[in-house]
Amino acid sequence: MRAAVLHEIGQDKLEVLDDVEAAGFGPGRVKIRVRATGLCHSDLSAMSGVLPQPGPFVPGHEGAGEILDVGEGVTNVKPGDRVVVCWLPACGACPACKRGQTELCLAGFMNAGTPNFKRPAGDVFGMAGTGTFTEEVVVDAGCAVPIPDDVPFDIAALIGCGVTTGLGAALNTADVEAGSSVAVIGCGGVGISAIQGARLKGAAEIVAVDPVASRRESALKFGATRAVSPDELPDTKQTLTAGEGFDYVFEVVGKSATARTAYENTRRGGTLVVVGAGAMDDFLQLSMFELFFDEKRILPSMYGGGDVMRSYERTIALWRAGRIDLEGLITHRVPLSEINEALDQMRTGVALRTCIEI
Repeated sequence: MRAAVLHEIGQDKLEVLDDVEAAGFGPGRVKIRVRATGLCHSDLSAMSGVLPQPGPFVPGHEGAGEILDVGEGVTNVKPGDRVVVCWLPACGACPACKRGQTELCLAGFMNAGTPNFKRPAGDVFGMAGTGTFTEEVVVDAGCAVPIPDDVPFDIAALIGCGVTTGLGAALNTADVEAGSSVAVIGCGGVGISAIQGARLKGAAEIVAVDPVASRRESALKFGATRAVSPDELPDTKQTLTAGEGFDYVFEVVGKSATARTAYENTRRGGTLVVVGAGAMDDFLQLSMFELFFDEKRILPSMYGGGDVMRSYERTIALWRAGRIDLEGLITHRVPLSEINEALDQMRTGVALRTCIEI
């Protein structure tokens, strides 16, 4: 079986090997034939060590495919079912799940410490307990969510992470008010999804902020009313808000520097939504005075900040109705053998989302 493997954390290239086997099949588990997987920036962050991940490992957590086999006790899917991979399944029994905050369930993270694959050279982990840069993967049954037959695998893969995260930040976490002003800092696939969410909620002004010109151009097609480089943001803030700041600012980069910029461009009493996944040792500095005096709400948004199953269903309904564009998010397609080309496309910012077809 083929899979793309990172041998050591910190390496910048993957090796596509054909001696990898999916491991761990048994009760409560399912085997999935992966058909399509998206490349998320979190994959790069795990490779570089920004996000904690044991190695060696198979990256990828935004995937879709077909069920090949199910273990004893599995009732939610059967062989032949089309599914999206959910990297953060809800257990339904922990305190977070019982409170209705299923996106904060930690059960899925417990899977990250168990190898999903094996090679003659030893065990191989899967990113976030999944690992979709492969032909086959074994995951907990809760990670396999059935999808309707009319949803293509490439679209379903995007729903598995980036689209759910970005849309949910606007629809669930921020609950953007109609007629408001919005700025989105970082306009890759997740940021573009946040822009689409703000448009759905009726925001009057949506400013896309990104250093890459092609991403700024794309943002306008997805609903941004203006698209500016980071250097142009201060003048845009002055023009649109008379210097007061935006009602909502979404930080979709995952760095303290951009989070600080986002805070400074949020109006007093406004809302800063932190969407980007950053490093554990990258600290955001705020004074106690400004926290008190500005009364800005700082809202982290984990995986869209809402019930994941409901978010999947809502996204599919919006896509079917033509209210959101998911096909347009896929700007590049490559086979698994060209995975390193996809990594370069993400690093340079030329791709919103690259679909790896397997």
